[in-house]
Parts: sequence; C-alpha cells; structure tokens
Amino acid sequence: MTQDALRQWRRDLHRLPEAAWCEFRTSSLIAHHLSELGFSVMLGDKLLASNLIMGREVDVQAQKERALRQGAHPDWLTRIKEITGVMGVWDSGRPGPTLAFRFDIDAVEVDESQDELHPPSQEGWQSRNAGWMHACAHDGHTAIGLVLAERIAAQAEQLNGRIKLFFQPAEEGCRGGKALAAGGQLDDVDALLALHIGIHANSGELVVNPTEFLCSTKFDVEFMGRAVHAGLEPNAGSNALAAACTATTAMLGIARHRDGMTRINVGQLSGGSGRNVIPGHARLQGETRGATPALNDYMFGQVQQIVEGAAMMQGATYLIRKQGEAIGIENSPALLEEIVPLAQALKLETIHTRRFGASEDAGFLIERVQRNGGQAAYLILGANLAAPHHHPEFDFDEAVLEHGVALLESWLLSRLGA
Repeated sequence: MTQDALRQWRRDLHRLPEAAWCEFRTSSLIAHHLSELGFSVMLGDKLLASNLIMGREVDVQAQKERALRQGAHPDWLTRIKEITGVMGVWDSGRPGPTLAFRFDIDAVEVDESQDELHPPSQEGWQSRNAGWMHACAHDGHTAIGLVLAERIAAQAEQLNGRIKLFFQPAEEGCRGGKALAAGGQLDDVDALLALHIGIHANSGELVVNPTEFLCSTKFDVEFMGRAVHAGLEPNAGSNALAAACTATTAMLGIARHRDGMTRINVGQLSGGSGRNVIPGHARLQGETRGATPALNDYMFGQVQQIVEGAAMMQGATYLIRKQGEAIGIENSPALLEEIVPLAQALKLETIHTRRFGASEDAGFLIERVQRNGGQAAYLILGANLAAPHHHPEFDFDEAVLEHGVALLESWLLSRLGA
C-alpha cells in the first residue's frame, strides 16, 4: 500500500508541475492531506520571512485560477494568500526532541519529452503544463513527505516530542530556502534531515555525506538606455542591448580564481524593440558559483564591476537584482553516525562521500539548525535515472521512494519512539 500511495502522489504531482512561487495546487493538496491526518498546518505567508523572498514575479490570481481548474483543494487554496509552501507539525503532547524534515516542491523550466518510449508519455502521466516539468525529482521528494506524514499519524501513540514537515517552495534557482530559514520555525529544531533523489548514486545506494555543494548567486541585470531612430539620429541614443552584450562577453571571460572552483553563466539575454530602433532596454539573467562563499563573492563582485563599466560605455543606467542564493553544506557528523546503521538495516549500501557539484538552498536551513545547537544533514537517496536531472526525458526508479520513507521513518522512531 505504501508503494501504491507513493506512486499515486508522485504521478499526480508530475502530471501538473508548478513553477517556483506558483505551487498553489501543490500547496493546497499538501495542506489538506496533513490537516486530514491531524497535523497542525502553517502556510507560506506566515512560514517564510517575506523580506528575504527572492525571484518572485507571480500573477497570483492567474496561478490560483489555473490551480483550481487543475484540482487544487478549494478551501485550502483560498487560505493561501500570496506565498506558497506548507509546514505540518505533529505534537505528541509528550516530552521529547523536535525533529524536522525538508521536502522541496517546485518544478523546472523544461519541456517534457513526448517520445513514446518515455515512460510518463507512454503511460499517460507526462506534464500537462507546457514548459514545466518535474525534471529534478521534487515530485518524488514531496511524495515521500506526504506518505511519511501518514506513517507518523498511524504510529502516534508510539511517538514522543514533535515533528515538523517542511514543504519548501522555490528551491530551483535557490530562491526559497533563505526565507524559510529566517522564518523562525527551525529555531527549536533539534535535528533536521533533507534528501535528494538520484544525484550521482544508483538505486539501493545512500550517500550520507555528499560534499562540494557550490555557493551561488542568481542575478538579473536590467540596462536602461535611450531609444531613438537608428537611421535619423543614432548618436542621440544609448544602446542598452549593446551594454548587455558587452557585459555578457566580459562576464564569460572573468578570470577563474586560484583558490578553488568558480563558475559563471549567462543563461538568457533579451532586449530591443525593432531593427530600426536603438534598444532602450535590455535584460540578462545569470549566475555565479564558487566552492566557498569567498570564491562566489569574488565572482559576483567581478560581475558588478563589469555591469557598471558596460553601462558607462553606452551611457546607460543599470539595476542588478539578486534572484537567488545558496551556501555550502556540512553535515553534522554525529547525525551521520545514527543514519548509517539505519540505512544498512534497510539493505541500503552506504557511501560516505561523493561530490554533489551543484547548488542547494537547503544549506540555509541546515546552517540555521546547526547555529542554534542542533544537528542537520543532507542525504542523497540513489536512484537509477532514465536521463540526467533537468533533462526532458528525466525519470527515476520509483521503487526508491519506499526506501526514502522507510529510512526517514526508522530515524524518527529511533529518536522519538516511546
């Protein structure tokens, strides 16, 4: 029954993916399910620190209307104001520690493959929202969290202490973690676990201490120039697109740092209004990454200098907006000592260290718990993949979902069992 429930949740969420900060259907279903099980529910508007929310440009009304058409729970959808995300709290009423789990819920800007050999397409549960796909297994993460909630409710009399389940919006682009961490609900947590399906690990494996999480800054730059007729008086204009192109070329040429790995990417560039008009506006979207906060700060500092110089060259002005951030992750060693024997008892092959090599805003949650004296860890639940993460043909071995529930359940029982 557990596997059936996991598959049902995963495929329902996969069929109707929602972008970062647009997870209204997903949040409403999560909130309803947790409430029905007896959890206390807190929604995103009260859960996240609104002043730290990044990269949120959402037509809330339009997204809610679509969510309702696609099966959102109407009562809970009404209760969600502007911000998505859900926390469920199970309080046993008996003394004990507070444990927490984090599950990310948003989708990726990827058009899912329609190839008949792609299992979701073949079996009829491929994405119905064009341009968006659960291509990073967040549908699986959410399914694990929802079925874990069922297991908690079923064993209520055996538990002490409290359990917090965090269903985080906007992990893609590293936009939601910092605001969730600052919201205050992690400050009483004694131990936190987060996990990710599939990265550099196969079905039956568990990476207990992934390393090399990259610090990152996601940014948008707007250049504001002066639009004029390109033939009559080009000298009177200020070419915003030329400034953006100059900046892009210079950013890609930033000298890499001797002290460690650094990255830069400009993923989107747009501007102008017509072939005979000097472009008065242009926008680029990019990101920096570094092996340490200092290395990432070096890269982003170079970006800021380049943007200022490129704007000056064209007589334009500019605005830089941070749209997301990530920091590194260091797991609590004592917590890993608990996890390894539990995983081995479940016949999972434990791998101590493996390179992560990407960015994850769960770092802010882990740092918050650790700074308050708690323990926290990020695990990789291995899964055989049909294609890499963020690929149109991404799919994972659904059998691992049950492994994920079993591992998290066995850990909480070891800590909270009566």
